[in-house]
Amino acid sequence: MPAQPGGPAPTGSPTPARTAFAEGFDRLRAAATTEPGRLQIIGAVLALLVVAFGGVTAWQASERAAAADDVLHRSQPLSSGAAGIYRSLADANTAASSGFLAGGQETAASRDRYEKDIRTAASGLVTAAANAEPGSASEATIARLNRLLPEYKGLIERARTYNRQGYPVGGAYLRYANEKMQKEMLPAAEDLYTKENQRLDADYGDATPYPWIAIALGVLALAALGWAQHRTYRRTNRVLNHGLVAASTATATALLWLVVGHAVARAELNGSYDHGIRSLNVLHDARIASLKARGNENLSLVARGAETVTVGGQTYDAYYYDFDKDLAGLGEGLTRAEKLADDQGGRTPVKTAEGNMTVWKQRHASARTEDEDGNFEQALDKVIGAKGATGECFDGVDRSLAQAIDHEQSEFQQAAGDGRDAMTGLPVGAAVLAVLGAAGAVSGIGRRLSEYR
Repeated sequence: MPAQPGGPAPTGSPTPARTAFAEGFDRLRAAATTEPGRLQIIGAVLALLVVAFGGVTAWQASERAAAADDVLHRSQPLSSGAAGIYRSLADANTAASSGFLAGGQETAASRDRYEKDIRTAASGLVTAAANAEPGSASEATIARLNRLLPEYKGLIERARTYNRQGYPVGGAYLRYANEKMQKEMLPAAEDLYTKENQRLDADYGDATPYPWIAIALGVLALAALGWAQHRTYRRTNRVLNHGLVAASTATATALLWLVVGHAVARAELNGSYDHGIRSLNVLHDARIASLKARGNENLSLVARGAETVTVGGQTYDAYYYDFDKDLAGLGEGLTRAEKLADDQGGRTPVKTAEGNMTVWKQRHASARTEDEDGNFEQALDKVIGAKGATGECFDGVDRSLAQAIDHEQSEFQQAAGDGRDAMTGLPVGAAVLAVLGAAGAVSGIGRRLSEYR
């Protein structure tokens, strides 16, 4: 019986399907072997580079412009507001002690000053709370101050009530209120001020760095456009390709705008920090030192030696000891402020404050001598009297520092505003120029392609 034929011969393995990427790469490689194909690739790359440059420029310029605007309209006002909260609390404490010393003769001006300071501090806390990030340390600090402020006011009112009735316990309440202010409220306010300054520094850090990515892309795009024009010249002997020239002009304009605009903005913002923020910080610290010195000067007469401190084996009146430290801090601050002031408008009020501080020292020494000799009424008159008292000197220092702060604030706003304005229109302008540049590159390459049809 003949053998049965075998089954059908096995077929070979099926050819694997090619991916779209592989097919696209093959087409690109095939196109690169012809001049029209190469021109199409060059045109696409040029357009992509120019558009990428414009997009990154718009992005980085927008970020820096937004940060500069935050410096001017958000973080610096909040930093100044935090300093204002600190100053208002310290001034309220000083006004309360001055009114206490006056006893039943407390003036309406002294009472109004205290009430105004409390309202200002409360209003500042409302503003700070509205701008604090939920769950942040600043929010917790603000909540703590909002809790402590009514407690402090209650202690002051009790001190006043007992003082008007002639009870010595009023002095104890005032010292307790001062302790709450010095050990709890002012440190919390200082912490808030520090955090707002950190936010301000962060905004400066976002606004001033050079946009290196955008600059690098701009240089790369210009180099590619230059190479494309040189290549066209070598193949056609045509000196200029109008489309590529237009693309190069648009790209160069955007790059120049970016570099010059950011350089001006950076210089102005750095100037606003060096000649504005630094001076403001020093002046705020000096003003706070003067307020604390005045408060301690008043409280030394309220306590009448009841509070002492031992330093280096020697015992001092606690409030006089703190007064000396605060006045020394004021002197150092005024010296630094005068060095930082860059014009007569900034130096003049600082020099005036220094003159008032010198007289304050002299009058305080006289008042302290009277107090240590047991002449309380004479000492009191030299501190809160109507004429020739240390209070006049303190008021002079405070007015001069307020004037200096206003001047430096104006200097800051001018410089920071100029820095922000230097980048006005750059994001939109860069995007428009990039679109025009990409269109020019495509048009220029298209002119060359038309020669092959």
